[in-house]
Amino acid sequence: MSQTEAEYRAALLGQGRRFFAEPWIFIKGVPAMKFLPPEGPPEIAFAGRSNVGKSSLINALVGQKGLARTSNTPGRTQELNYFVPDGYTGSVDDLPPLGLVDMPGYGFAKAPKKMVENWTRLVFAYLRGRSTLKRVYVLIDSRHGMKKNDEDVLDMLDKAAVSYQIVLTKTDKIKPPAVVKVIEETLVKIAKRPAAFPEILATSSEKKDGVDELKAAIMGLLV
Repeated sequence: MSQTEAEYRAALLGQGRRFFAEPWIFIKGVPAMKFLPPEGPPEIAFAGRSNVGKSSLINALVGQKGLARTSNTPGRTQELNYFVPDGYTGSVDDLPPLGLVDMPGYGFAKAPKKMVENWTRLVFAYLRGRSTLKRVYVLIDSRHGMKKNDEDVLDMLDKAAVSYQIVLTKTDKIKPPAVVKVIEETLVKIAKRPAAFPEILATSSEKKDGVDELKAAIMGLLV
């Protein structure tokens, strides 16, 4: 890495720490497209299999333990859950600089089929129709690697030309060599995917590993 690249990354790390140190709030759960907030600010969405750790990662990102609700029950997140910096009033003239969206998990087996279909339809409609969506972070459990459900979602993102980046979660649960291995395997699987960002982020919400790097990656989308 050149000095210029190193300085740029260091600047993004600093910006990310400052930006996400501000208080964040939950503004609404969106059960259907017609309830989406007004378009305007950029949005970052988090996708992943049920129980992959989306809510935990959002909480780690903003440094607030109870912002996004976490649960051991697969499929608890049934709506698009919106989070914005505190002070957002909901009016078009007072838009936040960034919205975080926790999307319903996929790949769970115990929820009723009709409910799964409804959640899936909502997520796909959001991904295809939200012009302010800057990137989707697709979370993969580092202990299990990429599954068929994940590949199906990546196929959809590629088809919709929605930029996405893979984020490995729960890396504290496996040994460092295993983390390196799953990163390498995942890079191979996304190498020919047109909408995939060719860099894997490895994180642990519990240990806060990789969280600053995720903040910096998000800052890089806003400059």
